[in-house]
Order: sequence, then C-alpha cells, then structure tokens
Amino acid sequence: MSEIADRLASLANKIAVQGKSIETEEATKNAFVMPFISLVLGYDVFNPNEVVPEFTADVGTKRGEKIDYAIVKDGTVQILIECKKLGAPLGLNQASQLFRYFAVAHARVAILTDGDQYHFYTDLDAPNRMDEKPFLVLQISDLDETLVPEIQKLTKDTFDIDSIVNAAEELKYIGAIKRVLVAQFSTPDADWVKLLTARVYEGSITQKVRDQFSVLVRKAQKQFLADQVNDRLKAALGGQGYTPPQDNASVSGSDASAAVAEASTHDADGGDGINTTLEEIEAFQIVRAIACSEVPAARIIHRDTKSYMGVLLDDNNRKPLARLHFNTGQKYLGLFDSEKNETRHPIDVLSDIYSHAAAIRETVHFYD
Repeated sequence: MSEIADRLASLANKIAVQGKSIETEEATKNAFVMPFISLVLGYDVFNPNEVVPEFTADVGTKRGEKIDYAIVKDGTVQILIECKKLGAPLGLNQASQLFRYFAVAHARVAILTDGDQYHFYTDLDAPNRMDEKPFLVLQISDLDETLVPEIQKLTKDTFDIDSIVNAAEELKYIGAIKRVLVAQFSTPDADWVKLLTARVYEGSITQKVRDQFSVLVRKAQKQFLADQVNDRLKAALGGQGYTPPQDNASVSGSDASAAVAEASTHDADGGDGINTTLEEIEAFQIVRAIACSEVPAARIIHRDTKSYMGVLLDDNNRKPLARLHFNTGQKYLGLFDSEKNETRHPIDVLSDIYSHAAAIRETVHFYD
C-alpha cells in the first residue's frame, strides 16, 4: 500500500472511532478536514502562505462570504475547500459558495466535503466555471484504492494541475458509469433487462419472457456480486490473522461462492419484506471463514429475517453462532454463550468481526 493510502486508512480509522461524537461543522474541520489537508495532501495548515482559512474573495454584491479553506501553490490559489458537518448532504445546494468563488479566485479545483466524502470539481464544461457534477468522489471510510493515484496528484510535493484536469473528464465519466451500474445491479430497469436478455435468448422477447428474465437478471447479478465478494475475501483473509481451514474444513471457491449466491438470492427475492444486503453477505462470509477452521464450511448457514441475519450451525435455529444486526444506524454482532444468551457487540467496520474470532470458534464447540 502506498504512503498516501496508508494515511487515508489511518484517517478512516479516526472517522470510525470519533465520527459518532462529531456534531458540528467546526468539529468536522478540526477532526477530519485539517488532517486530510495536512497528512494526506501534505500542506502546512498553520502556514497562511499555503493554507488560508476563512478565505474571502467578494463576488459582485456578495460581500463578506467566506470559503473554509484556500490552498495556495506557487503564490496562486489552486484549490478551494468548502466543509459541511459529517454526514450532511453534499450536492448543488451545498456547493453554491464554491460556484461563486471558483471563477473569482481563479482556482482550478474545488472540493466539497463532510470530512468523510470528498467531491472534487473542476471546469470541464466551461472554462473558469465550476462544473455542476464532480469529476471524482472519494469516501475515506470506504476507500476505493484505484483513486489514490488521483489524490497523489493533488499533494504538495507532486501537485500537477495539468495532469489533474486532463484526467478529470475520464474520471468523471468512469464515476458516472459506475453509479449507473450500481443502480442497475440494485434495481435493473427494462432496457437493462432487455439488453442482457437479447445476448442470451434467441426467441422473441415477449412480455412473458421479459417478466421471466427480470427475475433471472436480478438473480444472476446477485450471484455475480456474491462471487466477487467471495474472491475478495479469499484474497484478504490470509493476512487477517485467520487460521486456514484444515482437511475437512476446507472449502473450494466454487462451493463457497455458490453457497453465498444461493443464500443472497433466497431471501431477497422472497417477496416477504426481507432485504439481504451485500454487506450482510460479506459479514456472513467473515463469520463463516472464522468458524470453518473448526467445522466444515458447508455446515455454516445463514438465515435472514427482517430484523437480523442469523448465522447457524447445521441450519438449526437451536445452534446459533452469531447474529448480524445491520438494520439500524449502529451495527451489532450478536454472540452467544453456552446458555445461548446473546450479547451484542457494536461494530463500525466489518473487519471488527475478526476481533471476536475466538468467541465465534468457542461457540462452535458448544454444539459440536
């Protein structure tokens, strides 16, 4: 992992630990935004020749308005940053001051942030006029490492505005395409279903066929995502303190992904109000990977309900290994003692489950 990625990961941990106590915009700036400017981008936040807080550049009849930070490089304002409270919406309404100041300050990059999400703008659509849509969206708590090289270009030591602007158009459309794919994987529309159906079905696409393939496309997409999650976990688990399964506990990639795919489609398409999320599936896989060092992986099954996802041994409700309470703002991992009393443990990121590995393995032995 690069140095920038390491620093972003460190900041992500800070957000996970301190995020719940942040209640104001000022606290957001002090706790998260200033460290981002300093530790990630490398600018001296206490040097007004590099970072200007409460930057003012009067616009027409608008007097005295301030942008939270202006970053200066080679004597010129290059980046404007407008901050909102952690968790606040980030959109056109929140970017109004950035729009007004962008042209006056002659900046080439504008950033709108809540300390976790960072929306980066430039002037692709019209020179010296900030675009309405960001060319890059970065979320520190759920870092897409493919974006780290783009953040590197904004750092003090390697600042390259030409490279940033040249890459911005490509990044803008890649981001937009990814968001379309996310929407289609969540709720495929008629055109998307028709496109995929035409690639695999040779007959006439009647309404009956469209209805049939609407279900099949949703199931295929869920299975595809489950396969991707499984592959990601298999690649990551070896470095997480995970004890590899031995002999009868081994599980092939195809068996594991098929099991997860079946689980993820069974409840989600049941029409009973149960919505199995990808995050629940990934958490189930982590619990399963921990427990399968003790018993064959095929014995570890999940059942989803409206209020929680249960992880069971032998698909038996009397043998609960864990419960995933992910349907509230705070996520909890429910663990059981020998009397089957449940204790809920708050988790902020899925990797927190690994800290309970010993308890999960001990629970397996209560039943086996």
